[in-house]
Amino acid sequence: MARLNRRAVLFASLALTAGLAGPVLAHHGWSWTDSGFFELTGIITEIDYGNPHPTLDVDVEGTVWRVELAPPGASTAAGFTEETASVGDEVTAIGNRSQDPNEMRMKAVRVIIDGTNYDVYPDRAADI
Repeated sequence: MARLNRRAVLFASLALTAGLAGPVLAHHGWSWTDSGFFELTGIITEIDYGNPHPTLDVDVEGTVWRVELAPPGASTAAGFTEETASVGDEVTAIGNRSQDPNEMRMKAVRVIIDGTNYDVYPDRAADI
């Protein structure tokens, strides 16, 4: 009986771990993006410099886009810090948009603010 309970607990633990890991694994990578670069320019309406990726909400002619950057360490290494941009700044983002045409979301490779390029994914930015 104790052996059965241990197995049940182990199975439940593995199932819970897999259930929690699924959304995290699905989030990372580029599989949700279109191939080919996409560019947008607009006004920053919100900035979140948290994990797993800093994000910018950008108003492009009345449509708000979510622009994801590289993780905080890589964004900072590219020179993009919490002080780089402010709400109200104009930004150009170049990267890959969501494959879902109804989702106004992109993963930026390069962000341009006030004439300065921040290549948050420098290996990919070399292809721009």
